Amino acid sequence: MTINFTRISLITNSDNISEWYEDEIPLSNGSESVKLTSLMPSDGYQIRKSPIGFESSFHCSSYPQYVFILQGIMEITLQDGTSRKFIPGQHFLSTDLRPDNIIFDETKHGHKSANISDEILTTLFLRRNI
Repeated sequence: MTINFTRISLITNSDNISEWYEDEIPLSNGSESVKLTSLMPSDGYQIRKSPIGFESSFHCSSYPQYVFILQGIMEITLQDGTSRKFIPGQHFLSTDLRPDNIIFDETKHGHKSANISDEILTTLFLRRNI
């Protein structure tokens, strides 16, 4: 029996619009009792604290990064108005990068994030080498 890890990703589609994408990563390493993915490259991490009421403007990710929620609730809203909420212990891979040949338009591209909890939002950003 194959066990997989569901990766939730924020990507830029072929129309240069941010959207959600889910795929499965096999947990094919480890032992019978502990399953692991293959080793994934990374390039450092940052921890961010966002105050109660924080909301960003629309933006694209600067580089591919996993976002892990450590405290609080993060809401990510896309240009079409859809949103997803992430609580402590959840994460997503943010790869909605602005293509080099596109001028950023805050009414069309990217996503925005907000702290929708009544406590400081603490997140860990783990840069990923792709």
